[in-house]
Amino acid sequence: MSSPGFRRTIDSTAHPKAEEPAVHAGTSGGCRVGDVLEQFQTREDLEKALVESRKSEAQLRKIIDADIEDLKRAESLLSAEKRTLEMIAGGASLTDILENLCRAIDAQTGDAISTVLLMDPDGKRLWPAAGPRVPSGWTQAITPLEIGPCMGSCGTAAFLKKPIITSDISSDPLWADYRDAALGYGLRASCSQPLISKNQEVLGTFAMYYAEPKSPTGRDLELIEGAGHIALIAVERKRAEEKIRRNEMEAWQIIDAIPQSIIVLNPDGRAIYGNRVALEYTGLSMNEVLAENFRTRIFHPEDIERLREVRENALSNGVPFENEQRVLGNDGKFRWFLVRYNPLLDEDGKIVRWYATGTDIDERRRAEDRTRNENIALREEIVRSSMFEEIVGSSEALRKVLGQVSKVASTDSTVLILGETGTGKELVARAIHNRSGRSARAFIRVNCAAIPPSLVASELFGHEKGSFTGALQRRLGRFESADGGTIFLDEIGELPAETQIALLRVLQEREFERVGGSQMISVDVRVLAATNRDLSAAVAEGTFRRDLFYRLNVFPIRLPALRERVDDIQLLVEYLIDRYARKAGKKIRTISKDTLDLFQAYDWPGNIRELQNVIERAVIVCDGETFSVDETWLTRADRKAGAPGVSLIANLVEREIEMIESALRDSNGVIGGPRGAAAKLGIPRQTLESKLRKLRINRHRFKLQ
Repeated sequence: MSSPGFRRTIDSTAHPKAEEPAVHAGTSGGCRVGDVLEQFQTREDLEKALVESRKSEAQLRKIIDADIEDLKRAESLLSAEKRTLEMIAGGASLTDILENLCRAIDAQTGDAISTVLLMDPDGKRLWPAAGPRVPSGWTQAITPLEIGPCMGSCGTAAFLKKPIITSDISSDPLWADYRDAALGYGLRASCSQPLISKNQEVLGTFAMYYAEPKSPTGRDLELIEGAGHIALIAVERKRAEEKIRRNEMEAWQIIDAIPQSIIVLNPDGRAIYGNRVALEYTGLSMNEVLAENFRTRIFHPEDIERLREVRENALSNGVPFENEQRVLGNDGKFRWFLVRYNPLLDEDGKIVRWYATGTDIDERRRAEDRTRNENIALREEIVRSSMFEEIVGSSEALRKVLGQVSKVASTDSTVLILGETGTGKELVARAIHNRSGRSARAFIRVNCAAIPPSLVASELFGHEKGSFTGALQRRLGRFESADGGTIFLDEIGELPAETQIALLRVLQEREFERVGGSQMISVDVRVLAATNRDLSAAVAEGTFRRDLFYRLNVFPIRLPALRERVDDIQLLVEYLIDRYARKAGKKIRTISKDTLDLFQAYDWPGNIRELQNVIERAVIVCDGETFSVDETWLTRADRKAGAPGVSLIANLVEREIEMIESALRDSNGVIGGPRGAAAKLGIPRQTLESKLRKLRINRHRFKLQ
């Protein structure tokens, strides 16, 4: 037995070893009767020795009989403990378990009566729980039994947390309140053992009643101690099971209300419960969840094999873990789920249950793959194209732009980048993103002019399967790919009218619907837009929504044309020559003065992109260490000089544009009023506005930034 009470030590001093008489029958071995008699002086001495020998033999037999009885009791207690554990494992009630224990003890004690009382949850009263031979009247008399310092053997033992022995109930002061009742039912002596848990909580008592006054023997006390130990095991196990059961019921009610798929597993990982969301998603019944083939029915075969060893090791370690795997839905399709496993431990730190929570990450998983590919491509493009030449320079116009970029980058404000083709609008957008708090997330570029009008909405917002001919599966749009990052809408002025409405909603509400879908999708995206068109004129003409223009024009940045950065041309040329010469494996040390003068006189209608192309071509054909270009490459040069053969109408139009732009520049883009551009030109305001639309002049370019 596990209790020390089941160990018994025989004290040799209590049972002295008898001297064996030196009497042996016959003469075999040379021993004669006469030789024996010679050891005693008289016959009386011999008779006394024989009597003492018989007494010692009797004592020895008593010891042997007692040891046999102890062995039988120990075997009986072992059998009772085994039976108790079997009943616990079999799901028997605590009452049946304790009743069975009392019957087993009663069978060992003859006229003694055993009983078990259990503590009330408030810890103040005991309630009879078992005692097949206890008089019913006595049970009623002590139901419930208050605990205290003078409450009989059981109430006092529970109060003092130690065994209480009453040799004679009729005279023991502990029985003052219950003496008459006990004597009336034939109870004359008692011994009570408190059932104390590991955390020193009194769970009840095990007691023995006797029909006659007596003091329990050592064997009686060992029996009571052993029986109390078995009763304590039963009570603790059952209380632990009930606590777990209550906790499970509460937990299952809670997890049924959680909008995530949750599977409850036993310690070895087998499913024992599935919440409502899990059943609805898989289309399985609870019995199917509990079946042995549950995992093979819902998880992708590749993932089961891939995660088999990892899962088994993690379950045995008892530490929370997670993995990503595909789960089969009731629609017959697999979706990616993040499955998190969290253990429930008992007081001893042993695993009682596992809770596996599934979160649908299918769209995130696919978007991550797509975004990863796009980001890699974009980063490679940046490295490859190295567009840093567009910010080379120190002119006042360029410093003004860079100052605006520094101020707006750290905010989440929408930025509208204005400028002619080739001025570096995309580079400015990238610079804003790279200096923002979103720099670690995606930068998605969309060229609105390069997408057919019928596909723009699908490209930006995605589409559902079957939403139009050719939509064979769901597709995520650029806004979803840019979630958490930045989207750059280049050539924003080319957006179709219906797409402008959807874009306006994204800017206002941060949500949209996929083409063919009905579910609102929320996104956290910063919008940067760019155009080389005059959006004000487009608004006036009705081709661009006024409300969308105001939403985009929160922080406008106008990029100067290269002809406005003449002071930067030499720096740009030197930088580009060095770059392309290194790529071509050439050494160019000087630039001809004529070439530099030609570059500074040319108006660069293609801006920096045109300059880049001209220098790359010149480096390729250059054979020496001095850089030069063929003047015929710049036949459209020098706006000031004018080209021969140009018609008078073209010159007049060009002159009119210069005059209007000069007036707008002097008035900081203001048209009306005494200091407006119309007054400076001496024409009505309406006439000037009409000319601005006709000549596609953007007056906002001349406003103070």
